[in-house]
Amino acid sequence: MIRSLQLKRSQNSDKSENTPRGAASQKLPDAYAAMHAGFRWQVDDYFNIAEVCCRRWAALDNGQRGAIKKIAIRAHETPTKTRFHSYRELQRAADALSHVLTGQGVQRGDRVAIVMPQRFETAVAYMAVFQMGAVAMPLSMLFGPEALAFRLQDSEAVLAICDETSIASVNAVRAQCRSLRTLVAAGAATGQGDIDYESALAAQRQAFTAVKTKADEAAVLIYTSGTTGPPKGALLAHRAVIGNLPGFCLQPELVWFRWPRQPSL
Repeated sequence: MIRSLQLKRSQNSDKSENTPRGAASQKLPDAYAAMHAGFRWQVDDYFNIAEVCCRRWAALDNGQRGAIKKIAIRAHETPTKTRFHSYRELQRAADALSHVLTGQGVQRGDRVAIVMPQRFETAVAYMAVFQMGAVAMPLSMLFGPEALAFRLQDSEAVLAICDETSIASVNAVRAQCRSLRTLVAAGAATGQGDIDYESALAAQRQAFTAVKTKADEAAVLIYTSGTTGPPKGALLAHRAVIGNLPGFCLQPELVWFRWPRQPSL
């Protein structure tokens, strides 16, 4: 609740003698409750995270000059080496991966496990899954066999995308996960899964036609830590990303959401 600050006498001793008596003790009206009750995010009926975070920025139409050069991701590979990835590059990779996943039978609403750290392939995986209408399930590379197996089983994930940090752990529990049909190996995990990420994407050249998702359609499945019982899954809709907008907009190093610059005054 927002409260007016009551000044101590020593802080208020220089008040003008012309101030009406009692004015200093008047409280400002508390408008927080009304603002909270009346606030609503304005969300279209159809909304997709991949569209607003990537595809629209990769588009070259609508007079967006130089869109192909807009930077989406800055990857710090070493203290002295940084690689930049454009929105166009991200979209092309996501389109290719969406075709690969579709070829493996991934359908709208299917859960796809993403078991990788922050890297370019991770961003590609999320955009590819979102634009298919499938559900992305992030899993930590630090999970032990029991924690990993439970989430893969409970979610009925049909495919997992892993790199060298997680491929061994997923392979170790794969036999326990009946729904897990395909393992895509990225990075240095090449040759340790069913499909190698790099070669599979290289074989795909066509653009992917994104599905039209409802704003309330499931996009992400996350699990609780399970400290007081078995982990519980929580589905987040595409519209949930809008609730994170204040954090994204106030942190300039995060680039998923950027509003077009206004002309200089």
